[in-house]
Amino acid sequence: MSEEKRPVKITETILRDAHQSLIATRMTTEQMLPIIDKMDKVGYHAVECWGGATFDACLRFLKEDPWVRLRKLKDGFKNTKLQMLFRGQNILGYSPYSDDVVEYFVQKSIANGIDIIRIFDCLNDIRNLETAVKAANKEKGHAQVALSYTLGDAYTMDYWKNIAKEIEEMGADSICIKDMAGLLVPSQATELVQALKAGTKLPIQLHTHYTSGVASMTYMKAVEAGCDIIDTAMSPLAMGTSQPATEVMAKAFEGTPYDPGFDQNLLSEIADHFKPMREEWLESGLLSPKVMGVNIKTLLYQVPGGMLSNMVSQLKEMKAEDKYDEVLEEIPRVRKDFGEIPLVTPSSQIVGTQAVLNVVMGERYKTLTKESKDLLVGKYGKTTLPVNPEVQKKALDSLGMKEPITYRPADDLAPSLEKFEKEMAQYKQQDEDVLSYALFPQVATEFFKYREAQQTKVDASLANNENKTYPV
Repeated sequence: MSEEKRPVKITETILRDAHQSLIATRMTTEQMLPIIDKMDKVGYHAVECWGGATFDACLRFLKEDPWVRLRKLKDGFKNTKLQMLFRGQNILGYSPYSDDVVEYFVQKSIANGIDIIRIFDCLNDIRNLETAVKAANKEKGHAQVALSYTLGDAYTMDYWKNIAKEIEEMGADSICIKDMAGLLVPSQATELVQALKAGTKLPIQLHTHYTSGVASMTYMKAVEAGCDIIDTAMSPLAMGTSQPATEVMAKAFEGTPYDPGFDQNLLSEIADHFKPMREEWLESGLLSPKVMGVNIKTLLYQVPGGMLSNMVSQLKEMKAEDKYDEVLEEIPRVRKDFGEIPLVTPSSQIVGTQAVLNVVMGERYKTLTKESKDLLVGKYGKTTLPVNPEVQKKALDSLGMKEPITYRPADDLAPSLEKFEKEMAQYKQQDEDVLSYALFPQVATEFFKYREAQQTKVDASLANNENKTYPV
C-alpha cells in the first residue's frame, strides 16, 4: 500500500540567512528585486527576507532603509508569505527593550509586509518571548517560536517535549527547531521531531546549517519523522555555514510522499540570477572559501560558524592566534559555568569572548566582561541549569548586587518609545524611523544624515533642470 502524500513545505532563506551566514548580510535590495517575480512562482511556504542582521547591515553598510526594502519585497511577492527573524525581547538588537518598543516593532513589521515572525531567545527563556508572541497574535500575524537547539545533560527529550507544550499554551502558531550550529544529526532528528509531535499539535519546522556536513540527511530523517517545514537556500548561497540547497532537497523528495512539487527548471533560472553574484563575492573576498567547507569540529565544540569567525578576529587583534585550539577547548567549559546555555546571538558572543579572555589572560575569570556579568546575575533571563556559584558571586560582587534577579529581566525596563521619539524627532520622515533609532541609535542617526544629504542632492539637481532654458 502506498504511503499517503504529505508534501514537505519549504522556506527559502537566500534573501536573509543564507547571505547573513556567508557574506555578512551584504546582499542589496537592488540585487534581490529582479528575481522576485520568479521566486514568487515556486510555491514556497515562505521566503525569509528580513530581520536577523539584515536591519543593522542595511543601515550600517548598505546605506539602505530596511523598511523600504521590506515594502519593496512585499510589492513583489504577491503569492508568497514573507518571514522575519526576531530576537525575542532583544528585537533585532543585542540587549532587551521595553515592552512598548517590542509591541510597536511587531505592529510595524506586520503593517509593512511581514506574515510570519520567527521569535527566539538565546536562553530558551519562555518569559522573553511572551510580549512578541502576544503582539503578533494581536496584529493577526503568524507567531512562530524557535527553540535554540543545543546538546548537554539538561536537553533531554522531555525538556523539548515540555517546552513545546508551554509554547503552544502561550499562543504560538508553530514551532521551529533552530539548529544554529548544525549540531542535530539524523538519528537525533527523528527522535526530536517525534518528541515534539508528542508534546504539541503545532506544525514543526526545522532550521539548520550545513556547517558540520550532516544537514541534508538530517532534513530527510526529520521529514520522514513528521517535520512539516524545512529551511533551504538556493544553491549559489547554500551549504557551508548556510542551509542545504533548495534544488537538491526538492529533488531528493521528488517521487516520494514528501515531494514539494517544485519545478526544477524554474529553480535553475533563479539560481542563474545569483551565480554571477557568487563569483563576484568570491573574487572580492566577501565570500571566503573557508565558510564553504565542512567543519566537523562544530560537533565537538558546539561552536556556530559566526562565533568561530568572531573568535578568530579577536585572537588576531590580541596577537594570540596561536591560542586558537586552547580557546576552542575552553568554550565548552565556560558554557557549562554559564548554565549550559545554547550558543546563539548574543550568548555565543558572550561565551566566546569570555573564553578568549580566560585563555589570553592565563587565568580563568580574571576579567569578566560586562555581558558575562549580566548573564551570570540573570539580566538575560533564566539559564537552563544553574550557573557556577563561584563565578556568579564574582559577578554579583563586582556589580554591587546581593542576589541574582529571578524575574523576567524586561520587567525592570520602563516604557521608552516616547523617549526615543523625542530624541530623534528632527530626523523623522516616517513612523518607522523611531524604531530604527531605538535599535541602533548611532547607526540610524548616521543613516538619517546620509538620507537627508542624498535628498538635498536630488532636489538641487531637479531645481537645476527646471531653470535650464532649451532652444525651441
